[in-house]
Amino acid sequence: MAAPPSILFVCLGNICRSPLAEAALRAEAARAGLELTADSAGTGSWHVGGPPDRRAQATALRRGIDISGYRARQVSPEDFRRFDQIFALDRDNLGHLEDIAPADATASLGLLLDLVPGREGEGVRDPYHGGDEGFERTWAEVSAAARALIARLG
Repeated sequence: MAAPPSILFVCLGNICRSPLAEAALRAEAARAGLELTADSAGTGSWHVGGPPDRRAQATALRRGIDISGYRARQVSPEDFRRFDQIFALDRDNLGHLEDIAPADATASLGLLLDLVPGREGEGVRDPYHGGDEGFERTWAEVSAAARALIARLG
């Protein structure tokens, strides 16, 4: 039997967008009864070991999802071999992932919103410097991508 799919979401600091994408995918997979591995990481190291932004936590909690135990980490060379698919949350992070991917990488790289019809080529805007409404928009975008990904995997 094949191993369950493994998906990694990557943004800049791993405290806003990518943990919400991870939470959305886990929730959609649970609803669909689909087994998978989901994780998130950042291309930067500023927040390593820290929890998601309090606004990201509140956004997830409003959906009954507790992400307070998530901890930020920086993407590593091993991630390119460990995961089947790595989705960047925006073009800048996708470019950085392409630059740092080791020669023996096996993961496919993509832009998360490419999964959502009509949103191809777009990035999920970073809500960090804004208010709660930005985190709500992020949740809507990553949830749409999670539903599309589950439909593709299911």
